[in-house]
Amino acid sequence: MTDLPLLSARGLTKFYGERLGCRDVTFDLHEGEVLAVVGESGSGKSTLLGLLATELAPSAGAVHYRMRDGAVRDLSELTEAERRLLLRTDWGFVRQDAREGLRMGVSAGGNVGERLMAVGARHYGNIRAAASDWLARVEIEAGRIDDTPKSFSGGMRQRLQIARNLVTHPRLVFMDEPTSGLDVSVQARLLDLIRGLVAELGLAVIIVTHDLAVARLLSHRIMVMRRGRVIETGLTDQVLDDPREAYTQLLVSSVLAA
Repeated sequence: MTDLPLLSARGLTKFYGERLGCRDVTFDLHEGEVLAVVGESGSGKSTLLGLLATELAPSAGAVHYRMRDGAVRDLSELTEAERRLLLRTDWGFVRQDAREGLRMGVSAGGNVGERLMAVGARHYGNIRAAASDWLARVEIEAGRIDDTPKSFSGGMRQRLQIARNLVTHPRLVFMDEPTSGLDVSVQARLLDLIRGLVAELGLAVIIVTHDLAVARLLSHRIMVMRRGRVIETGLTDQVLDDPREAYTQLLVSSVLAA
C-alpha cells in the first residue's frame, strides 16, 4: 500500500466571469477515505465537485490522480478518451437527481450492464448475472430487473444509480447530495446502504452535502466551505463536536436547534 494520495487538489480556483465559484482549495484524499464537503447553498461545494470530476475546467490550480498503474497524472492533461475511460471505470458519480445519472428509458439491468459493457464485458448471461447480483446488493427485487427507472421510487432510483456506479469496482466515487429530497426513512435506509458498501469495498468518496448528519455518518474528514473558500477542515467528529470557526459553530448550532 502506497502512502501517495489517490487524488490531490492544489490551489483549485474557478471564476464564472466576475463571480467566484471557489478559490485556492488544496487537499489530499487517500484510498478508502471519505471526505465530506459541507456548506450552505452557494458556498462553492458543487463547483469544487465539478472541478474534481473534470466536469469543469479550473481558472487556476490543478488536480492530480494516481492511476491504477501507479502513475500520477494531471487531470487537465488527459485526452478526452482517457477522461471518459476514467469516468466509466475507476470513478463513479452518484448524482443528486438520479435522472441525470441513469438512462431512464433503459431497464434496471440494462443500466448496470451498460457500464460493464463499457469496460469490455460481452457475454450477455454474465452481464445479466452481475446486474442481478448488484440489484440484490442495493436491495432491489430480482423481479424488477427488466423494469425501467421511470417506474421506480426516488429511493430505488438512487439505489440503482449506486449499483450502476459500483459494478466496475471504482476506487473513487463522487456523491452530490445523494439523499436530498428523499423522505427521512428512505434517507436513513440509503445512508446505511452507502456506509456498508463504502466500508466493504474500501472506496474513496468525496461527498457534497448540506446535511451535517450525513457528513457525520459517512465521512472520516470534513471540509467546511463558505463563499468559495475552505474555512475549516479536520476529522469529522472533531470539527462537528468542537468547531473552531464561528461559521461552523453556527452551522452546527442550527442543526442542534432544528
